[in-house]
Amino acid sequence: MPKILLVEDDLGLQQLTKDYLEHNGLEVDVLDRGDEVFTYLESNPVDLIILDVMLPGKDGFSVCRQVRDKYTTPILMLTAKGEDFDQVIGLELGADDYVIKPAEPRVLLARISALLRRGQPNLKATEELQFGDLFIDKTSRIVKLSGAEIVLTSHEFELLWLLASNAGEVLSREHVHQHMIGRQYDGLDRTVDVRVSRIRKKLGDNSDKPYRIKTVWGQGYLFVSDAWDM
Repeated sequence: MPKILLVEDDLGLQQLTKDYLEHNGLEVDVLDRGDEVFTYLESNPVDLIILDVMLPGKDGFSVCRQVRDKYTTPILMLTAKGEDFDQVIGLELGADDYVIKPAEPRVLLARISALLRRGQPNLKATEELQFGDLFIDKTSRIVKLSGAEIVLTSHEFELLWLLASNAGEVLSREHVHQHMIGRQYDGLDRTVDVRVSRIRKKLGDNSDKPYRIKTVWGQGYLFVSDAWDM
């Protein structure tokens, strides 16, 4: 799971952005001051930095220059201004891309994905999973079973990818619910259970005694990596 550092002093926007990115499979740490970034990076390696220009302590341009002197980590700058002057400064200081605020979430995610692919040429391999006759492609959002495409809703695909990318590991119901729904599990919401049931049906799993996506009593869900070789 790619790790992102989001540096944004607008706490409301910071939380909304963090929640959206985490819902789309990214791990996100946050800071709200520019003068804390370099110290953070010395002990916390990340795959990408999202850096606001206007920050307390140290502005984004200064942070970008300081980070680029030591690290090659991709930097995506956020600016509330649309003038070419600001954009050119950011790029000349070593930023890899910029987005003008307020950024449309899907646009921001697309820019992040592009930078991650550019910085990690082998990332595509982690976006394709193969378990026997089951093939899952995160980029194209295609799922095939024995060569036949399986049609999943967007939520079903995201849930399947979450489980499959953690094959062999029991994911707690609380973790899955928080990741998929974006709020804490209250013990009553059956949304995730319903989606798991639908995925099992579409993948030909046994609804009474599932062997591909198991419910581990009292713990959570388990995607069985070798079930497709049976």
